[in-house]
Order: sequence, then structure tokens, then C-alpha cells
Amino acid sequence: MGDESFEFTPDQALDGPQAGPSWQRKNWPLVGAENEDDLTQGLDPSALRMAVEKAAAKGGAKVDQKSIDQAAADSIRAMMLIRTYRVRGHLAADLDPLGLSTQRHLPADLTPEYHGFEGAAQDRPVYVGGSLGLEWTTVRELVAILRANYCGAVGLEYMHINDVEERRFLQERMEGADKEIEFTPEGKKAILQAVVRGEQYEKFLGKKYVGTKRFGLDGGEAMIPALESVIKYGGQLGVREIVYGMAHRGRLNVLANVLAKPYKVIFHEFSGGTANPEDVGGSGDVKYHLGTSADREFDGIKVHMSLMPNPSHLETVDPVVLGKVRAYQVHHDDIGDDVGPGAKHKTVLPVLIHGDAAFAGQGIVWECFGLSGVKGYNTGGCIHFIINNQIGFTTSPQFARNSPYPSDVAKGVQAPILHVNGDDPAAVTFACKLAIDYRQTFGRDVVIDMWCYRRFGHNEGDEPGFTQPLMYAKIKQHPPVSKIYAERLKGEGVIDDAFLGETEAAFTAHLEDEFEAAKTYKANQADWFAGRWSGFHKPADTESARRNVQTGIDTKLFESLGRTLTTVPEDLNIHRTLARVLSAKEEMFKSGEGFDWATAEALAFGSLVTEGYGVRLSGQDCERGTFSQRHAVWVDQKDEHKYTALTTLPHGSFEVLNSTLSEYGVLGFEYGYASADPKTLVLWEAQFGDFANGAQIVIDQYIAASEAKWLRANGLVMLLPHGYEGQGPEHSSARLERFLQLCASDNIQVCNITTPANYFHVLRRQMHRPFRKPLVIMTPKSLLRHPMAKSPAEDFTGEGHFFRILSDPKAPEDTATKKVILCSGKVYYDLIEARDENEIDDTQIIRLEQLYPFPGEPLALRLSRMTNLEEICWCQEEPKNNGAWFFVENEIEAAAKEAGVSNPRPRYAGRHASASPATGLAKRHVAEQSALVADALHLSVRSELRRKQKA
Repeated sequence: MGDESFEFTPDQALDGPQAGPSWQRKNWPLVGAENEDDLTQGLDPSALRMAVEKAAAKGGAKVDQKSIDQAAADSIRAMMLIRTYRVRGHLAADLDPLGLSTQRHLPADLTPEYHGFEGAAQDRPVYVGGSLGLEWTTVRELVAILRANYCGAVGLEYMHINDVEERRFLQERMEGADKEIEFTPEGKKAILQAVVRGEQYEKFLGKKYVGTKRFGLDGGEAMIPALESVIKYGGQLGVREIVYGMAHRGRLNVLANVLAKPYKVIFHEFSGGTANPEDVGGSGDVKYHLGTSADREFDGIKVHMSLMPNPSHLETVDPVVLGKVRAYQVHHDDIGDDVGPGAKHKTVLPVLIHGDAAFAGQGIVWECFGLSGVKGYNTGGCIHFIINNQIGFTTSPQFARNSPYPSDVAKGVQAPILHVNGDDPAAVTFACKLAIDYRQTFGRDVVIDMWCYRRFGHNEGDEPGFTQPLMYAKIKQHPPVSKIYAERLKGEGVIDDAFLGETEAAFTAHLEDEFEAAKTYKANQADWFAGRWSGFHKPADTESARRNVQTGIDTKLFESLGRTLTTVPEDLNIHRTLARVLSAKEEMFKSGEGFDWATAEALAFGSLVTEGYGVRLSGQDCERGTFSQRHAVWVDQKDEHKYTALTTLPHGSFEVLNSTLSEYGVLGFEYGYASADPKTLVLWEAQFGDFANGAQIVIDQYIAASEAKWLRANGLVMLLPHGYEGQGPEHSSARLERFLQLCASDNIQVCNITTPANYFHVLRRQMHRPFRKPLVIMTPKSLLRHPMAKSPAEDFTGEGHFFRILSDPKAPEDTATKKVILCSGKVYYDLIEARDENEIDDTQIIRLEQLYPFPGEPLALRLSRMTNLEEICWCQEEPKNNGAWFFVENEIEAAAKEAGVSNPRPRYAGRHASASPATGLAKRHVAEQSALVADALHLSVRSELRRKQKA
């Protein structure tokens, strides 16, 4: 045929003989090209003609145009059949061990008849030109191979992936007459033994600890050999460390049988002993929340593994794991170009184990997928393993989602999805082996969706028959995984009749020995501080958590940083407004006066980098800053190439990242990063402080409580723009009250700072102390450019340090002071302006820069000098039911009593209690602000409002 055109009717090829009208297609491209997955390279007419002639010559037949046309039509229909199996074969896969799913069916378009092959046509030779490793075949043979490849115990979804090489990679491992899931006899025995360990361990716990919740893996034990295969094959492909995150289901089994936590230690904890709470301090947590770390070795390759502790918010651990992995990869210099062909990410692997209902239902799963492949957050792909019990707590899948699979969300990032039958542990192991191979090759996420069941209820005390009677009637009759797989291996001649019983008996005897050993086991002191945490320790006492350290810098370093921050490279065309900003900054360093918030921050970052620390700032719009204040990155106005001055400094490292539009996921990621690297100042900045409530779960479960629950220190800094400037209820309050309500046992630090120099020192203090505590800062908005919120050069150098309280620079003599107004944050400047304009000479205004740990000792000392003090007032911008009032009220009174103040109870001045954090009406805002200032100073509200309006 050469370049000739031909006609055929695709209605017969696509929809059977009853379908719609015919149409023409000229010059069909190559259909039979080897490894092609669609019709983008279809039928080469000349190649087809030669193949037909060659085949005909063998049989002595004559080739005519009719036979060429028939072969062309057959080839195209066959290629469409192949492609349909690639796209939809998983719908007919044998996935449900219970056989209850209504999902499995053979769609019409997977039948040969749908594609025009009826009766004897299914046995007619058809040319497929290399697809599935075949040149000529019959449709009957083709369908048998396709069903074996795509409709067995593994169903693959991958045709949503854009990259042709990734699709080819998966096809080469799935397609062909010889593509069976195969392991050596020893490998099959090892898989069975791992399943037995999983099953017998759950039975042993159920027998020894009757009625105790353990959220057993019962029914999903195929996960045990599968996860071991990730360690084994991952090690062969360069993985040296794995960080796991998972919820409750099967956690104790994974701890014991994958991460090799000694059985006697787990039994000791079940019996009421612990290596965590009273022994070493903290509240401790339930067993199925705890983590561990261990080394395992396969084929001479050692892999270090750690399981992160997790809260009951099932998927909250996901971004924490990813952040920790990213920090490890940076530490091992294993990110390369981060994304794209030059990326590495080979040595540290994240593995996240999910429940089916949570994976489909929790938005944080998508936020984590959204981070995959993004510069600064890329981890080179995560293996997601779904324990698909086909039920949530009591909710069946059809009522929990409207998609066929719990894994469908993963298609959004084009991750391949391997659905697999949990009653076939060899298939689950194969899926994990393929997953780690794919991840190491392409550096992208991959999902294993293991269909199984839970033999008991949500926990071992639950009655699932209340809500799923048919499912649990079937489960009661269903044999365990080990019995099913053992029968298969016996049929293959791999094991004899005695093998399974002997394996079970030997392992149970080992558990009995460990159970006895647990009775005399003594828990060792938990080792908080090893590896990157070596040299750090807990604060020796509560006062040490409040202790300051000297954080001023040398004058030479100060001046050198000034040059770095104001020097524009010759090849950079900066924005003219930025040029004015840099000119003003240069003038600051020349005069030694007027240093603003952004410059103080840059000085803190630059000085830490010069001292060898890392600095990582992440959040929405961090590079420029939400309020155009930071300008950490300068963008060329002609070609948009970027320049980051702080990255030119020696010794340490600096990165600033505009994150995805996420709070929950990104804050969890940064918490995980900080947990792995105490020598990097890790900061997360909210676009507005109000938006932090989108990450409240991370704040509650990790930032405030992880040290008490899991003995895990962390130095994460949260920067939350906060202040009442009339911008409405969603741009005013970072919900200071919520953080203060979480404060106890020196768990976190909460600051509301008013000067650039104090901000500089608190950031440096975060790294210079020998312990780590999360730091929450109410950062300013209007104070970023307020003419009074400036600091001189001498406040940054010498023996300077962070001030927990700041005295009034224009205060009357202590003995002349009759009234003290205590406040925090921006309202200080409103108060001091009003006091000075009204010439009030008996009132001091003292700022509490750190609200927790509360600076009671220095405040009491300061108040004790005011021998004629008559009144203490607390003034805040926030409504009375918000802000710091309910937290500081008793603390101030205690400090005042210690100071000997005659009237120690503070008075409140601020907005009335309100359901909304702030008004959105400008006039009302001004009136409210004027009223609270007037109330604090005992002024006329009307006169203060006039003064404010005039100003």
C-alpha cells in the first residue's frame, strides 16, 4: 500500500456491527510498534503489507487488496482491544477476597465482540506488530493474555499518566504471555512465613490480652511480606533509610514484624509497663500511636527504618513524614536538582500506610499529593499503601465516596495505582516490588490498594454485625490468608502438609518465650537525643526554658551582612520600587538608625547562616512577603531570573519557598522537617495569621503535644501576621487565645513582639539555646513600616539578647508611677501616642513580648520598684473572649502580689466579647480602637476619637 489511503468502518471496530455511521481515516500511523500503549503510533501500511505478504507466502496464499484491507481493520480493532484492557482491565480484576464487591464485572468493551470479533473471527490471525511481545496472534489468544495480565489478582491503573516512558515501564512489567507473578520456592516459603508471623501475632495478642484494643491487621496480613519486599528490593535499588507513617490498623504488627521492635518490649507495654511516660517524663500515649526505629538487613544491605508516632487524626502524620524525609535527603545531599532529570532522592524513602476510608475522605491526602514534585518539598516519590478493609468504622464504601476506588484521588498527580487482592500475598508482594522499582526509576508517587477485610470490628471490642451483617457472615466462613496461600503452595509442590502447622507452632513458641521475658524486662531510659540531635537536651528545669542567651552579633558581621543585603549584581535588572527599598536599607546601615522589621529578620537569617546553621522559610508568598516587606528574592524585570542575597553567604544554607496554597499540609511538612534537623531554623509563615486555623490539627496534635506524648522535641517557628487595622474578621487575629490555651509544661513559646531588634534576637535565641521548643510569633502588619517600630544598630550587636518584657522608654519615675498599663503587640504604639499627646505623667506602659512561658519573675521585679502603684490595667485590641486576657489575668495578679502591690488584680481594657474576631467596617474599627485606648488611659472616648481621626 505504501502511502496509499484506505477506508474502513470504525463503528464495527469500536462498537460492534450495530454501531453508527462510517468514517474515513487517511494514512493511519503505525499500530504495531513495539511497546506502544495507544493509537498515537498506529498502523504502518507498508509494514502491514509486508507482514501479510510474508505470512501468505508461508501458506502459499495470494495477497490481494481485500486481504490487506481485512488485515488493516483487524489490526486496528485488535489494538483498540489492547488499549481498552490497558485503560479498563482493572475493572474486571479479581480483587475482593470476599467476592462481595459489585464493582467487579466484565465491561462490554473488554469483550472481543464489542470490537467486531465474533465467532470464527476470534481465531483469525491478526497482526499486532510487537505489542505484548507478539507479531501475529489470534484475538482469542490476545484476550487470554490480556485477562491474565490485567484482570488477575493485580489490577493496574496507569493510562492516566502522561509520560510515555513511565507507561512503557509499567507495560513491560505487566504485559506478555510470560508475565506471571513468580517467586522462587524459597521466596514463596518466606512470603508464607511472614504471613504466618502476622496472623499468629494477632492471635497471640488476642489470647493474652482479651478485650484490649489493638486494631489488628487480621485479614490484611499479606501486607507484612509486601512491606518486607520494599525493604529488600529498595535496598538493592539504593534505599538506605525508610520513614513510615501509618494509622492504627496493623500498627502493632508492623512494629513487631516489619520494624523488628522486640516482642517482649511490646508485651511489656501491653502489661502496663512503658519506656515512655513516668520513666522519662511526659504523658505517654496509647500503644497503637507509638513509633520506633530499627535497622534491618537483607542480602547484606542494611536499611534504617523509623515509624513516626501519630495521633488519632488518621492522615495527619502524612505531611510530617514527608517533611522529615526531605530533611534527611538534604542532610545526605540527595536532592540533586530537586525536580526533573537531575533530581536524586534515592536514599531516603517515605512509606505511608492508609486506611481506605481515610485515604478517600481526608483532604490532607490531596495536600500531600500536591506537594509531590514541587521544588523545596519534593521527596522523590512516596509509596502509599492502602489497607482497603472495604469499610470505614461502620460505613460501607458506597456511602463514604462516589468514586470506584479509595485511591482515585492519586490520579490527580498521575500516580500509578496497583489494586491487588489481599488473599494473594505473592501478588501483594509483587505489587510492592514493582512500586519501589517505579519510584526509584522515576522519583514519583505510587499507590498500592490492597483489597482485604478486617476479621473483627473497628477494634476488637466492636460488634460489626450491627451494620454489615452480610459482610461479617461471609468473613466468619472465610479462611485466613495463610491457609489459602499454603494450599496453593502445596498444589505447586513447594511445601508439604506439615509445613504450615510446624511454622505456626515454632513461631507461637517463640512468642511464648518473649511473653515470659517481658515479665522481667526493664525499660531503658528513652533516648531523645541521638544522631542529628546529639548535644541537645531537655531544659533542666522550668526556669531554664525561660532563660535567655546572648544573641548579639559582631559589628563586622553586622556591616558585612549590610553589604550583602544591599548589593545588586550587575546583571540583575531590579524593579524600581525595590531599588528604592534597597536604597533606604543602605541608608539604615550608613546611619545606624531606623532598622525595620524586614531588615532585622534578614540580619537574623544571615547571621545564623554565617554561623553554620541552616534557615528554611516556607509559606504562601514568603519570597516577597505578603505585605511586600521581605524581598528575600529579587526578580530580574527582563528575563525573570532570580537572585537570593542570603544564599551567597558561606558556611550554612538558606532557602525561602513560596509554598502551595496549603496550611495543613505545609505546616505538617515543616514540623516534620524541624523534627529531623534541629540545626536548621525552620519557619512557617501564614499569609495572614487567621489562616493558621486551617492547620489546627497539626498545632493541637503535634506542635503543642508531641513532646509530652511521644518525647519528641521540635524547634519549628510559626510566623502569624496579627493586628487590628480594620481589615475585617479574617485579616486581624491569629487567634492568640488558642495558642495560650494550649500552653503548659513549657511545651511551646508564644510571643507578640514590638521591635525589630527583639524579633532579631528571638530568632537567634531559637538556635543558640541547647534545647528546642516550638515558637509561635504574632508578627505585625502595620508595624512593618510604622515610624516608631524601628531599632538602632546597637540593639543588634554586642551583648544584646531577647527581652521578655520591654519597659517604657518615656516612663515617669517609678516612685511617681500610679498606674501601669500592660499590653502586648501593636496596641502599645496606640497607647504611647495617646498618653504622650495627652501629657499623662503618672502612667507607665510595659510590653509583654513573651506571653508564654510567662515572664512572671521580671514583671514582679519591675512592679516592686513602683512603690506608689495604685492600678494595673491589661489592654488588648482583641475582643475580651479572644486575645491574652483570660490567660494573663491570673499571671499578672500573681506577679503583682509577689511585688507587694496593694491592688494586685488587673483591670481589663479592650473590645467587648464578640463572636467575630473583628469588625469589617472601617468607622466602627476606629471607634472601637479609640474607645479601648481611652478606657486604658482614663480618657474621654469622644476626645480620643477626635484625636485619632485628626491623626
